Amino acid sequence: MSISLIFLVVLIVGLGAYFAGRARAMASSNGKLSALHSLPGYHGVYAAIWAVLPAAVVLALWLIASPFFVENAVRDSLPESVRSQGVATTELMLGQVVQVANGLRLLSADEMAAVTRDPATLRDALAAKGVPMANTGEAYMVTSAQTYNSMKGTSGWAMTVVVLVIAVAGAVFAIRGISAPFRARNRVERAMLGALLLASSIAILTTVGIVGSMLSEAIRFFQSVSPSTFFFGTVWDPRFSAAGSGGTEGQFGLLPLLAGTLYIAFVAMLFAVPIGLFAAIYMAEYAKPAVRGIAKPLLEILAGIPTIVYGFFALITVGPFLRDMSAQLNGLVTGNYVNFIQAQSVLTAGLVMGIMLIPFVSSLSDDIITQVPRALRDGSLGLGATRSETIKRVILPAALPGIVGALLLTASRAVGETMIVVLAAGVAARMQLNPFEAMTTVTVKIVNQLTGDLEFNSPQTLVAFALGITLFAITLCLNIYALYIVRKYREQYE
Repeated sequence: MSISLIFLVVLIVGLGAYFAGRARAMASSNGKLSALHSLPGYHGVYAAIWAVLPAAVVLALWLIASPFFVENAVRDSLPESVRSQGVATTELMLGQVVQVANGLRLLSADEMAAVTRDPATLRDALAAKGVPMANTGEAYMVTSAQTYNSMKGTSGWAMTVVVLVIAVAGAVFAIRGISAPFRARNRVERAMLGALLLASSIAILTTVGIVGSMLSEAIRFFQSVSPSTFFFGTVWDPRFSAAGSGGTEGQFGLLPLLAGTLYIAFVAMLFAVPIGLFAAIYMAEYAKPAVRGIAKPLLEILAGIPTIVYGFFALITVGPFLRDMSAQLNGLVTGNYVNFIQAQSVLTAGLVMGIMLIPFVSSLSDDIITQVPRALRDGSLGLGATRSETIKRVILPAALPGIVGALLLTASRAVGETMIVVLAAGVAARMQLNPFEAMTTVTVKIVNQLTGDLEFNSPQTLVAFALGITLFAITLCLNIYALYIVRKYREQYE
């Protein structure tokens, strides 16, 4: 029985337990709800939790543990001549056995008998079923593969029986314990609290795991390259040709990448903030409800466009347009029709990224402006101020802390952008102030350093983790500072 089908049956058992528990609660109260400590629905949810939760936990643990035990048993069944060749060879042969086992399930009975008689035909038989093998089959592979399939099938049936028995037993146990004075609501709320704590713990542990994985590899990088050279270096030249030499060849200066990241993000914010903020003011203060109901969703559609589409837009539209326009302007002024804006430049990436950021600025700012109490608006207008004066002197000062926090959150989004920069700004790591030339960012170089079939055994690849942890620290600081600004300067209204 498949995993999804098992889980579906468990859910059906839980649904039946819900109605049975609810009915038992009603019966125990003799039709008087006032006699029950908790509503009948809580009794039903209590029974459903006992039916589903233990069975789901056992199912998850079985799925985690079963492959480990099965593979250990199959590994032990490999010939001594294979296991004596070392761990790497043993694991390689185990992988081939698992591949053969998957292929054997596709063979008919006659084909299976032929392969068992003559293992040399195994490769051709599996190739006919679309399962490739790196070498010819051997007798032990067929035997071990059959053992693997047998143990896996037995484990599957045992898991099905155990999970369903636990689901039914949990339902019966919960239903039998239901009575009028039973505090089902307290038990259900305790279970919900545990689920919320588990979800919060998973989110926190995921963040800790991400940081830990990057930090451990970054430490390996800094064992080969000095942190001062990395953080204060002005030349980025990792020299992939020397990646296998095991030394410290190459130059890993962070400053050109950091300068490009901040420069492009600055240009994007310079474009996105005025447009987004003015759009937010219009929708919050001037637009009629009908116009707002149409304009706001249309503006927020920009946030749902994949960034790779923005990259294509920059590559084939914005970049060539700026290049050709600069050539025409240069020709009109000097007579020399040579472009001074490159198709891939800081300006191109900043403009397109700014378009992408407009809905973030406008939506967040709009929500913040609309939360300013109506009494402030009415009071300002009642004292004779115009609508524009009210916006400038009352509403925006009151909403400014929230708007600043929204802008900082938007800036952290701009700092982490990758695809737009790859296609619109190029990959040239340089330090310069000309927005018409190409630059690159930290995220682009992370992609470059980890592209291809590489091993994490040289500074040329490990530097990606150092770049990643640096970018993580930058965006984390921006987010923390944004929250600090919002909490410190937020005005409380009664």
